[in-house]
Amino acid sequence: MTAPRPPSPAAAPTTIASAALPPRVRRVLQNLFDHVSTDFITALNAMLVEFEQQLFKQADQARSNHLQAQVFVDLRALQKHRTELAPHYMFGLEAELAAIRAPRATGNAPAAARLDYQTLTLVEDAVMDQEIVLREVARRHEQRGNAQILMLGQRFGVLAAQPAYEAETLPLGPNRLCHVLKEAAACLDLSLDAQLVLYRTFDQKVMLNYSEWASTVNQFLSREGILPGLVYMPRRVRAHDTIRRHPRDEGDGAARPMTGWNGQGTTSHWATLTPEQLQAVAGAMLGGSLPDAGGGNMPPPVPAREATTPVADTAPAPDNGAGSFEVLQKLLAIRRGGLQADAQALAGSASGGLGALAPDGGGASITAAGRPADGGAEGQASHGAAAGAHAGGDAAAPRLLPTPDVLTALQAMQTAPLPARTPEQPRRTVQDLQQAMLAAARAQHGPNATLASADSDTFELLDLLYNEIEREVQHDAPAADMLVRLQVPVVQAALRDRNFFLRAQHPARDLLNTVAESGATWLGEDDVDPHLVQKLHKAVETVVETYEGDEAVFEDAHRDVQQHLQAAVRKAELAERRQVEAARGKDRLEIAKQRAAETIESAMAEAKPQKFVQALLSQAWADVLTLTQLRNGETSGEWADQLQTTLEIVAATTTAQGANPELAGKVEKSLVQVGYHEDEAAAIARRLSSAEEDETTSRTELTARLKARARLGGQNDVKKKPAQPRTPQEQECYDYLRTLPFGTWFEFTRNQQGDVQRQRLSWFSPVTGNALFVNQRGQRVGEHSLDTLAHLMAKGQAQVVTEDRGRLIDRAWNATLNALRSLTGRRGDAEPAGDAA
Repeated sequence: MTAPRPPSPAAAPTTIASAALPPRVRRVLQNLFDHVSTDFITALNAMLVEFEQQLFKQADQARSNHLQAQVFVDLRALQKHRTELAPHYMFGLEAELAAIRAPRATGNAPAAARLDYQTLTLVEDAVMDQEIVLREVARRHEQRGNAQILMLGQRFGVLAAQPAYEAETLPLGPNRLCHVLKEAAACLDLSLDAQLVLYRTFDQKVMLNYSEWASTVNQFLSREGILPGLVYMPRRVRAHDTIRRHPRDEGDGAARPMTGWNGQGTTSHWATLTPEQLQAVAGAMLGGSLPDAGGGNMPPPVPAREATTPVADTAPAPDNGAGSFEVLQKLLAIRRGGLQADAQALAGSASGGLGALAPDGGGASITAAGRPADGGAEGQASHGAAAGAHAGGDAAAPRLLPTPDVLTALQAMQTAPLPARTPEQPRRTVQDLQQAMLAAARAQHGPNATLASADSDTFELLDLLYNEIEREVQHDAPAADMLVRLQVPVVQAALRDRNFFLRAQHPARDLLNTVAESGATWLGEDDVDPHLVQKLHKAVETVVETYEGDEAVFEDAHRDVQQHLQAAVRKAELAERRQVEAARGKDRLEIAKQRAAETIESAMAEAKPQKFVQALLSQAWADVLTLTQLRNGETSGEWADQLQTTLEIVAATTTAQGANPELAGKVEKSLVQVGYHEDEAAAIARRLSSAEEDETTSRTELTARLKARARLGGQNDVKKKPAQPRTPQEQECYDYLRTLPFGTWFEFTRNQQGDVQRQRLSWFSPVTGNALFVNQRGQRVGEHSLDTLAHLMAKGQAQVVTEDRGRLIDRAWNATLNALRSLTGRRGDAEPAGDAA
């Protein structure tokens, strides 16, 4: 049996043949529709078979007879109307193609039909659930087939003689295909739960290979001569485009707030000192020119795997990573000299002598590499041949280990299990790893084996970086042990490619950041994802077992983790969307209640009824006005009628006149709609329609009934403290808050020790000032007013997380550089050192 064509607006063509299209466009669209019809009909029939099986399965697993009966009703409806779905769907799909040159919707989404408010509800639950499922299906396939959708948008734009289509309005895009299904499924007469199952089956059976199907549509249109040479070429971001200047160096002087979810933070600028700034620091500290950091014994570095990324916008781009890495080496040399001078000053003060502070250096001999000759720690004593200079000329000359030998020793240590430790014992540091590696190397190459300066500097920089990372990772989190497990592969990666410290996006650093952020101190107890921890543990073990110098190992491991994070982000966004919808409903209710209270106060401005009548107006009648405001709005005729009724109530209760049956009838009818029982509504109506006392119902009885009855939206009432005048600093913070985009992350100080917790500003109302905050999983964690938030920001107890501070590893690296500059610049007011990052 042929299904009747569903009704459609008169302005929209329903068939390609009846559409006002140029002949060539009509021919191309007709051929395209014929081309895809067979695929769609086959897929829809397969979907109906699977959908029927799903319903039978639900009936078998139903938890009650009522649910089972409902499923059987849906099955009977499906068996009765299943032959109509495919024709209705194809009618809708053809109408989408036929309306290609019709005016597009002006909003971001198709205009929704006006809701028929027959019952009191802030959100239509059925519509909301359907939209959420369909939107999720569409968005998932838009992400997977992004390239093909972009090209389809361009080609359909040519056919429509308009700009390119967006994914939401593309006739053959996932969003429109899902909504065509929603309209076509109306013929099946299914319950809401069955419709949701149908949509998910559509996702699994029809949209499964959407990206490949869209590619065939692009090929078909290309053969038809619609942009035949169109090729999708993603923009390749150059290295200097991926590095943002520090906010203090930017013209606007402000960093952008971070709005991405966990694992989606953008990389910030891994800044270092320029040679000019380094010389300024060295001159302020040492009073002269700085010797060469590398000395004459530095072996050539291992060739980098990729081209070097420029370090800073003000620094010239070198041909390789040596120049920029040498800047870091010189910075370390200045630091070592300062630490040695401090140690000698402390020793001289303890012995009462001033020899250690003599200008000529006295016993503070500094090697040609700018390092203390006496060393101290093994990591300092191993720098070049000068490490044993103080021992005299009869000492055996140190043997520099080539970098390949160092990598071989580390490779042997990589898969070894971590040494056992008690909870009180500290974890292994990079410096401990360096000591163990040197011990193994000296057992093979002799006791004089030592690291070359570049390799030792790499160990030292990583040790400083790891120390800063550990400051921001919870001590008992699984991430802390995984970070230790990654030490050997990360050291190897840095030794093989010195640009580990310079590249904006290094795969080893990306994985290191993801592991660290899984146990960051800003996470609450409910933010930890156990499935993510398992994924990270597997990724770390994969790197430890397989890494032998190929960066692709880090990339593959990080890609697997990112897939899990993206799925978690989609779940978090879905949960957040529900919370935002609920918060918006509460806000609309609050605004309506405020407007109702203002209306009643305005009506009683000239004449005040009795106190008891005022109480009835502010409670029972305020609920009527609130409901009218929510359903119809202030511009509706219903609101105007209730406003007139309010004035009549005030006039009737303030003047000596008899009862008004017509007014009492209107009031009673309105109160019943709000939910009052008929006898209660009649008693209140008699009180509000006359100034005389009602002898049938006492005030005490009526007051008791009102107190026992829940008011409209009363369960969400929260008594707000009266707003205090803002200080100038609070006003500045308040104005800044109103400019922030939804999704901005905040860090709230949660104790006196300064521990912070991150929360996401999902939404705020510009009218009431209510703000909703969620956690990393999209779960509601609190609500604040903008005034309270401004007060916390002014006191330093809340701050916006900006993109340059979003990623943990970037913060740790900037803290490492700040620590180096503070040590190098403390002997003089070396102002350039403070502005380098």
